[in-house]
Amino acid sequence: MELDGKVALVTGGGQGIGRGIVDRFLAEGAQVAVVQRRELGEDLLQHPGVLGIRADLSDAAAIRAAADQTAAHFGGIDILVNNAGVMFERSIADITLDEWDLMMALNLRAPLFLAQAALPHLQRRGAGSIINVGSIEGLSANPLHAAYCASKAGIHGMTRAMAVDLGKDGIRCNAIAPGWIASELSENYLESQPDADSAREALNRLHPIGRVGQPTDVGDLAVFLASDRSGFLTGEIVVLDGGRTAKLPLPF
Repeated sequence: MELDGKVALVTGGGQGIGRGIVDRFLAEGAQVAVVQRRELGEDLLQHPGVLGIRADLSDAAAIRAAADQTAAHFGGIDILVNNAGVMFERSIADITLDEWDLMMALNLRAPLFLAQAALPHLQRRGAGSIINVGSIEGLSANPLHAAYCASKAGIHGMTRAMAVDLGKDGIRCNAIAPGWIASELSENYLESQPDADSAREALNRLHPIGRVGQPTDVGDLAVFLASDRSGFLTGEIVVLDGGRTAKLPLPF
């Protein structure tokens, strides 16, 4: 198995993209600490390879405690996945300072300080992999997403900088920039359209591969980035969007 004997800390791993990553890590033999604000579901809580940690990632003290608890429970940390975040829509005219600060605290500040908290544990291993979850919206934009796009573009830039700074410790850092990944939220959005079937078909047509992504698609890529097979890959932003951003739109 690709991650046999490895210990991973994954934020926001209880659902969506994070759950896809956790499921694939467990299948590949890793032990996983899942850090998030909400309680984990029973299936993960009962899994012998999972440690659930409830923490508010906007709290710097909670971030360090989560990393130390993971290392104490499993004996170290080999992999950090910064997946947790928040997304909301606000116009430039309407966004408030508090909303901006919350977006940056969860989407951008928490990943940096989780990396800082995990760093001594990764250094003791002599190597490691940090995976940040960015977005195609760190490269392009949807309407009303100025704060979200800024946070994800920041993640991409920070990933490159972390790769440069941490390479001397044998720690690689890469980012995944997912496109449309199926989730309960996205399914609810499609079902809210006047013609849900037509909306779903139109969405699939946006992707040259003919479908939207699944959480396990992100998990598969995360396994590769976390494993020794990607040992010469660092500082990269890997777009995972079924070819959506590679396809130029036609005017008809």
